[in-house]
Amino acid sequence: MAEYANSVENIEAEGTCPHCHSGKHKERDDKEYKDLMNRLKRIEGQVRGVEGMLENDAYCTDVLIQVSAITSALNSFNKVLLANHMRTCVADNIREGNDEVIDELVTTLQKLMK
Repeated sequence: MAEYANSVENIEAEGTCPHCHSGKHKERDDKEYKDLMNRLKRIEGQVRGVEGMLENDAYCTDVLIQVSAITSALNSFNKVLLANHMRTCVADNIREGNDEVIDELVTTLQKLMK
């Protein structure tokens, strides 16, 4: 939790995010932002639910099913984010003549497919 607080302080003080390796930023419209945040909040709730299951000694297969649902929700989040990225960031960079974004996309896809 302290690490997260330090991250927020860095973003506010320096305008940088220690988790962003590229140094690039994306301004999202309200609809995209709200959709992604709603998805993450649901996933967060699912994770808390699994914590509660463990605290209440839930049966292993019940926990596994819930973890599978979380994995599926995260995959869905990634698909939406990737599609948005390709429609905006990648397309805009290609239109501007920056073909390096294609290599970046390929590298990202390779990491996602591990």
